[in-house]
Amino acid sequence: MKGAGSSEFGKPEIPLIGLMTEWTTGNQTQQRSANDDLGGTMRLGAYPCLLEKGTLAQSLYGSAEISERHRHRFEVNITYREQLEAAGMTFSGMSPDGSLPEIVERTDHPWFVAVQFHPELKSKPFDPHPLFTGFVAASMEKSRLV
Repeated sequence: MKGAGSSEFGKPEIPLIGLMTEWTTGNQTQQRSANDDLGGTMRLGAYPCLLEKGTLAQSLYGSAEISERHRHRFEVNITYREQLEAAGMTFSGMSPDGSLPEIVERTDHPWFVAVQFHPELKSKPFDPHPLFTGFVAASMEKSRLV
């Protein structure tokens, strides 16, 4: 998208990535604005994510719902979902209320998965995160074709 950018770095023509202004933690709604003290205002901790059936993410996790750890204050602007989908992006993981993109994929790429959370926070040397094992397996498969 020409002119797309993140509001973290200024005022882009198309704010594709923007500061979160509202989210839910437990039973409480958290709110903030760009003028607030951002020090303690990040989306922090484990949050649920619903996976779209038939996606790479769903096949890697082997589940319809997951929980992943977050530590951020900027999100993909859901306002542009239709345009991104029309360009080939698949929203394969969403917050339960459908308002926050958690995972996106491109089916026209050998292995393109982008996530909002931090999979490294749940990965261990002898128990790696499903996204890491999936990426390594796909890399090994593609290396045989070269």
